[in-house]
Amino acid sequence: MSAVLALPVRKQTASRVLPGFNLSLGFTILYLSLIVLIPLSAVFLKTFTMTWDAFIAAVTSDRVVASYKLTFGASLIGAVLNALFGGIVAWVLVRYKFPGKKIIDAMVDLPFALPTAVAGIALTALYSPNGWIGRYLEAIGIKVAFTPLGVIIALTFIGLPFVVRTVQPILEDAERELEEAAASLGASHWQTFAKVIFPTVLPALLTGFALAFARATGEYGSVIFIAGNMPMVSEITPLFIVTKLEQYDYAGATAIAVVMLTASFLMLLTINLLQAWTRKRGQAEKV
Repeated sequence: MSAVLALPVRKQTASRVLPGFNLSLGFTILYLSLIVLIPLSAVFLKTFTMTWDAFIAAVTSDRVVASYKLTFGASLIGAVLNALFGGIVAWVLVRYKFPGKKIIDAMVDLPFALPTAVAGIALTALYSPNGWIGRYLEAIGIKVAFTPLGVIIALTFIGLPFVVRTVQPILEDAERELEEAAASLGASHWQTFAKVIFPTVLPALLTGFALAFARATGEYGSVIFIAGNMPMVSEITPLFIVTKLEQYDYAGATAIAVVMLTASFLMLLTINLLQAWTRKRGQAEKV
């Protein structure tokens, strides 16, 4: 009787809702090839039509190097700011109750829904010398619009949701009992945060940082309005690539794109390796 009752359970556990591994893997590779691999390979193939000397000349000119420094430097600063303040925003949204919390929570996703050109125009209107905020900053000698500082503000604006939405679920699932146990053992608030909370959210914080950085390096629409696009001063690399395309220099544009793609990939790979190391260290400490 027990064997008969166990038979349907075995059949139910053995059945799969989705297709098998071979079919799923084949579909995954095909989809990624059409969406990601083939377009990226076209960038490399077009670049390979250049000679090595032409490639070096295209990616190391003074104007291009200046755009690299601005793009990666501003992206890094924006990602660091988002990691710091985005973590605070996520903490407040999870741990506190206050009027208007739902509205603020929805506003976090505004950079996702807002067209980037609209964001750029809005930021320029705010931070221009005669803008609502820019006029007061101008009075104390701080110029935001049409400077690298404006680029940093734009990249910080578009990267905030990546950190908040990555850290927020981890904080919601965090075990409050561990914090209470640390407090009962005499740990201060800072010790509880440093030893209990921060190690838990660190992998998510690194993920949000990497996503914000990668998003910022390729941002175009929200930056070109507030940057001013002055060569050697406030010209970002994506804009320089568009300029090359408008000049029908496709090989030069793809060469610069290859440098950007390689740098972004190495950055993401480093962050992923750091995340894996952090997880292993956390598991080892628990054991």
